[in-house]
Amino acid sequence: MNKILIAFLLLAALATGCSPKSHQQLIVGMELAYPPFEMTDEKGNPAGVSVDLARALGKYLGREVEIQNMTFPGLIPSLQTHKIDLVISSMTATAERAKAIAFSDPYLQTGLCLLVAKNSPINSIADLDQPGKSVAVKIGTTGQNFATAHIKQAKVLVLDTEDACVLEVVQAKADAFIYDQMSTYQNWRRHEDATRPILQPFQQESWAVGLRLGDEELRGQVNQFLKDFKARGGFDELGERYLKAQKEAFRKLGFPFYF
Repeated sequence: MNKILIAFLLLAALATGCSPKSHQQLIVGMELAYPPFEMTDEKGNPAGVSVDLARALGKYLGREVEIQNMTFPGLIPSLQTHKIDLVISSMTATAERAKAIAFSDPYLQTGLCLLVAKNSPINSIADLDQPGKSVAVKIGTTGQNFATAHIKQAKVLVLDTEDACVLEVVQAKADAFIYDQMSTYQNWRRHEDATRPILQPFQQESWAVGLRLGDEELRGQVNQFLKDFKARGGFDELGERYLKAQKEAFRKLGFPFYF
């Protein structure tokens, strides 16, 4: 009886070891605080552009997707320590980040711009970098990186959340907030009485999927998925589902739209 049991357990172990990769879980990290890309729905479940993109990738790979919600600065360390498999969190592919992680081909184009007070005389990044001025940036973002490298005279306020940065401008505690075009547009729409967007980007950026260095097999699969997803209209569908009003507004303003 014991021999039969041992043989059964060995066969079960072999079967598990030979299970196809399609049954493995794909753990995707993102900060669910950046609507409409990363957010939660009315029931508290992950939702948004990046969530749908992650699930489409999982379906393409034949792998079940688990979304891990974490702070933006924690995403790269979590990827490096194998707590997550991918980052899909509106992350800009930068040379500095590429020293720590790998990136897929870019899937979205955007740029850094400014949210300023409604009656502010500021009309450009050059106007902002003056003595006596202050600029809010969210920690861990390319806005913070830009300010660190290029803002020499204005005071830089590094805050934990996007909402805190916006509030600084609304309450006239900061002269501007450096962030991406889409969020700047949305924050202006929420606070039209107190703010004004300067949507012309002063730094062009691309978003990409973050992967561990050396994970070339998965990187190749992600790149092929992005190519196929775009070819069959997947990004157009996401744009219509989540960003239709913004897409039309950007068209009228003469700015190219994202995907």
